[in-house]
Amino acid sequence: MDPDLDRFKSRRSTVYAPEGVVATSQPLAAEAGIEMLQEGGNAFDAAVATAAALNVVEPMSTGIGGDAFALYRTADGKVGAMRSCGGAPDDITIEAVRDAVDGGDGDDEATMPETGPLTITVPGAARGWEHTVETHGRTSLARALEPAIKYATEGFPVTEIIADSWSVGEERFADDKAGRETYLPNNRPPRVGETVTLPSLGETFRTVADEGADAFYEGHLAQQIGDAVREKGGFLAAEDLAEFSPDVVDPVTTTYRGAMVYELPPNNQGLIALEALNMAEEIDAGEYAYESADRVHYFAESLKRAFHDGHHYITDPDYESIPDLADPAYAADRAAGINETASDDVRIGGPAMPDEDSDTVLLTVADAAGNVVSFINSLYMRFGSGVVVPNTGVVLQNRGASFSLNPSHPNALEPGKKPFHTLIPGLVKFDTDDWAAFGVMGGYMQPQGHLQILSNLLDYDMPLQAAMDAPRWRYREDGVLALEERLAGQVGADLSRHGHEVRVEESLAFGGSQIARRHGDVLSGATDPRKDGLATGF
Repeated sequence: MDPDLDRFKSRRSTVYAPEGVVATSQPLAAEAGIEMLQEGGNAFDAAVATAAALNVVEPMSTGIGGDAFALYRTADGKVGAMRSCGGAPDDITIEAVRDAVDGGDGDDEATMPETGPLTITVPGAARGWEHTVETHGRTSLARALEPAIKYATEGFPVTEIIADSWSVGEERFADDKAGRETYLPNNRPPRVGETVTLPSLGETFRTVADEGADAFYEGHLAQQIGDAVREKGGFLAAEDLAEFSPDVVDPVTTTYRGAMVYELPPNNQGLIALEALNMAEEIDAGEYAYESADRVHYFAESLKRAFHDGHHYITDPDYESIPDLADPAYAADRAAGINETASDDVRIGGPAMPDEDSDTVLLTVADAAGNVVSFINSLYMRFGSGVVVPNTGVVLQNRGASFSLNPSHPNALEPGKKPFHTLIPGLVKFDTDDWAAFGVMGGYMQPQGHLQILSNLLDYDMPLQAAMDAPRWRYREDGVLALEERLAGQVGADLSRHGHEVRVEESLAFGGSQIARRHGDVLSGATDPRKDGLATGF
């Protein structure tokens, strides 16, 4: 089917609830989180239950074979972050990948492939789930995995947008028997409303529930993962998994219109969002009328420069030094060149940068105790590397595609190094007792979405759901300013007069956002109409 979102005429309101709110991109996964809250778990338990359920019901976007990240505010007022992403295998080198890519000719111009076994890095999700529940939750990892196990073994009907995304499996699993057998039932992608079971994935989750994350990183599952990758010509080994543990890190921050905004530090692109916010505030981008081209122009120009800086500097901080791109003074210098004419010398992306349209999942949770959690779990591109570990249902991510084979590039491939990550959960403090977890998914759309959602809330005082619904723009790698159709028309014509090359794109290209808020004793949430999702509470 064609998931033409503009054909939908229904409307949504902001969800309000007294005890708990969950928002994510698939209704059954949101209900898994609510189930945890109703049974006495907290927002952290609900986050893991939702993330695991998404692995089943939206398997092309996320999974236990990928990475996980979190930003959170705890009930006792602590703000923190988890970065559970693995690095490149210990045995991998630039020379070895070049030889594998070009058949042993040692081509200096060879680049990292987008998919396949060479792109597989150590998956961090399982240890991230366990850390989240054991450190901050009230229940157990085993309990949090129960809804995912149920959906995997008893089945679930496939929703509309997910069915469309699932279709990429035909191409991704063309050379992967385990992938075809697991994710292409009846030798084709599932259709809308068709019930699917994933018994091998359910069994993997049962093993992790019974034995803990050690089963994935040190037990027979680890050996199966290493063997599967090596048999296909990759470098990941069981020993690489055994060495992995999540990082607890300090968020990076700035203020915008009096609100404190928190993002993940490098190797993630959170600094891009913060630098863009600082520049937008410096030039008063949020003072222009909402329906005007000027608003879009000045926010987009701020974002362009932040992308340019972030894509030049951001990488694994254990391997390269990274300037403080969130410094307002730095942003003031960068903003000085912004005027009414679109700049034509600022480019983003390029060699060794992630695909600008990759997609993944985000979930947000808030509970009555005061916990607020933004949680991301991802395989990177749809169905990740295209490598499925036989008899496990585990799809392995392709985050290594972000590495460069140029040794002088900041994001150059090295053993153990973590690649540039697009994934950025968001957290914002509006006031002393007013916090929200949020995010916008979709490759380079993520910091652009953060900028627009926060502006909608803080500059234009929109309700949560209206801030999700509002039409979006995005700056493209080719220099084009893309607009949703609802934003085009006169605004698009006026942007052209500012010097922008404008293109109208379908709504699916503009990300999927979620938000959960706790303001005093009132919880609220909203979900993006560009996804199949649900914001729900009790």
